[in-house]
Amino acid sequence: MSKKDYYETLGVNRDASEDELKKAYRKMAMKFHPDRNPDNPNAEAHFKEAKEAYETLSDAQKRAAYDQYGHAAFEAGGMGGGNPFGGGAGAQGFDFSDIFGDIFGGGRGGGGRSSAQRGSDLRYNLEITLEQAARGTETEIRIPTMAECETCHGSGAKAGTAPTTCTTCAGHGQVRMQQGFFSVQQACPRCHGTGKMIASPCKSCNGQGRIKKHKTLSVKIPAGVDTDDRIRLSGEGEMGVNGGPTGDLYVVVNLKPHAVFQRDHNDLHCDMPISFAAAALGGEIEIPTLDGKASIKIPAETQSGKQFRLRGKGIKGIRSSTHGDLHCHVIVETPVNLTDRQKELLREFESINDKDSDRHNPRAKSWMDKVKNFFAE
Repeated sequence: MSKKDYYETLGVNRDASEDELKKAYRKMAMKFHPDRNPDNPNAEAHFKEAKEAYETLSDAQKRAAYDQYGHAAFEAGGMGGGNPFGGGAGAQGFDFSDIFGDIFGGGRGGGGRSSAQRGSDLRYNLEITLEQAARGTETEIRIPTMAECETCHGSGAKAGTAPTTCTTCAGHGQVRMQQGFFSVQQACPRCHGTGKMIASPCKSCNGQGRIKKHKTLSVKIPAGVDTDDRIRLSGEGEMGVNGGPTGDLYVVVNLKPHAVFQRDHNDLHCDMPISFAAAALGGEIEIPTLDGKASIKIPAETQSGKQFRLRGKGIKGIRSSTHGDLHCHVIVETPVNLTDRQKELLREFESINDKDSDRHNPRAKSWMDKVKNFFAE
């Protein structure tokens, strides 16, 4: 039975580069590795075919002979190919653990992965007022964090003692384990990947080298921030493990509800209650803004829900070059707690109004016409 073409096995063209061969082999190895395909009896055969093809094509001399003579170049001692599964790494120094290191936690070489770990990032939720968000502010925050133990200075060992090298992994933090027909590396079960053993742990930190503390930081809030904006304080998170770098602190902004304004990106909105008489007759009223008072002219016969816009009276966002606008929404307020005299005047007004209702109440007339048409259908 003739063997399958090596280029076809790896799924590459005959002019494939070394990098293309290596990527194709990794893909095949990950796909057909027996440990990942326990229910596929053909997986191991495909895996061996891919390995044989790569070991041949990754060697310049073997590839040249294969391109000229095909599989016959390695038969009857043609190129001295021998058992294609007898070798370790290929001609290009390709380490088998390079493929599976990420799966089983191992790395390349004897030392394994470093046991140093970056400290955790921290999040702090900061509530500020709308005015502080618009103008910017500076505030102090107090956060819990893991800091270096002052007693052992981060070693985790009792004063006067020091950590010793782990005898199981010789300080590498990794041990080689046999899995199937190849070996992989994993974290040392004795030292848990640190490479060190502590015979007498520090009592202050119980051998962790870190203790929980609180620290106070000053945070500058730039003008224009909005809810869910994040301010990063580099290196202010938790300290790393075994010499690893410190994490970062993210201050997440949240705006407190405001008594007058509602924010919509860079625009502000506010309700503006006015009296029935002011809406009917018109006039000028004062409204608040973040920069002080402003005046708005209310035209006669203004209806409830009318919106007035004051340009540039909103907020200049942190990523914007211009200010937003202030939108004032008119609400015609119905008077309450009326006196007898007020009631009398309103009844008189209503009786006069009824004589020419269509003229004075055009929206009511339009609505009633629609209702009549609806029931007439």
